[in-house]
Amino acid sequence: MRAVVQRVSHASVTVDGRVVGEITGPGLMALVGVTHTDTASEAARIAKKLWTLRILEDELSCSDSGAPILVVSQFTLYGDARKGRRPTWQAAAPGPVAEPLVDAVVEELRGLGATVATGVFGAKMSVALTNEGPFTVVLEA
Repeated sequence: MRAVVQRVSHASVTVDGRVVGEITGPGLMALVGVTHTDTASEAARIAKKLWTLRILEDELSCSDSGAPILVVSQFTLYGDARKGRRPTWQAAAPGPVAEPLVDAVVEELRGLGATVATGVFGAKMSVALTNEGPFTVVLEA
């Protein structure tokens, strides 16, 4: 499982012209990708890392400050463009495998006490954010 995490002051996801997930104030935007071998164990590790990652202002984490997290599924994190100019998606897990694991990340975060907003799995989403810093890290579990 892989996540690209950005420190944000605002982030939102829109589907069909309607905002389906949004966070305001300091928080994290997490694009989460799933590969074939991922399990609930990786989902729990990524969730805990997101909750405790100390990348907010003054080296605080979401768990320290109560900052919200926007989680958006992103199969393209497992795109491979090493050969040619068109990426392959072979390393990305198919929807029936990936969706429950992205949901597990969200549920694990909520279980830890996080305020979590989400996108819509498999939908064509427009993601808007204000990256603060800018600050972006890649996590793997």
